[in-house]
Amino acid sequence: MKLRALGDGLQVSELGLGCMGFSHAYGAPTDRAEAIRVMEQAVEMGYTFFDTAESYTGENQDGSISYNEELVGEALRPHRNAVQIATKFGVRREGNELVVDSRPEQIRNALENSLRRLKMDHVELYYQHRVDPKTPVEEVAGTMADLIREGKILHWGISEADESIIRKAHRVCPLACIQNRYSMMARWYESLFPVLEELGIGYVAFSPLANGILTGAYRWKRWPVPWPI
Repeated sequence: MKLRALGDGLQVSELGLGCMGFSHAYGAPTDRAEAIRVMEQAVEMGYTFFDTAESYTGENQDGSISYNEELVGEALRPHRNAVQIATKFGVRREGNELVVDSRPEQIRNALENSLRRLKMDHVELYYQHRVDPKTPVEEVAGTMADLIREGKILHWGISEADESIIRKAHRVCPLACIQNRYSMMARWYESLFPVLEELGIGYVAFSPLANGILTGAYRWKRWPVPWPI
């Protein structure tokens, strides 16, 4: 597996494994043993880059909550020195609702909870999951700088960011990467490429197969809803 550099110093495998679907958004959680087997197989294949988030949860058949970070931690702790783990803050659950919240005190609380679920003392990459319109991104970046100095995170990024947010954040604490949707069917962020080249920021593409549509596994006579969704 080839490696790619994100920002200044974060080396990750060219392909990463997004772990969300094991616990969240695609029906019932995957059988725990099967999910762990898939992640272990990915490590054997040369994957070093694994992605999760505090908000990736699902409900098991017995009504208990399946936390993606717990699953990722269990699978990858035996390989800790060989992998880079990314998790995210800024989107949390309140009952059945998802709440955007990137206040500095909430970020610290979220990170401590994430590290507890992962059973790790740091993560290589910490993303702001979605931009919080109520919290200036400069405050978020300042908190990231503090967490990097404390050794709890090594790098940081933002998901679904535009040029203005990227530049404001990067001036306070350099971004390693952004994580935005990108595929042959979702190309509206290509205008960011020159900005990222200028600033030395990586682009991590999520949903590169358009949530499975580009795998050829699905056939529709017509689109059920307008694109993009």
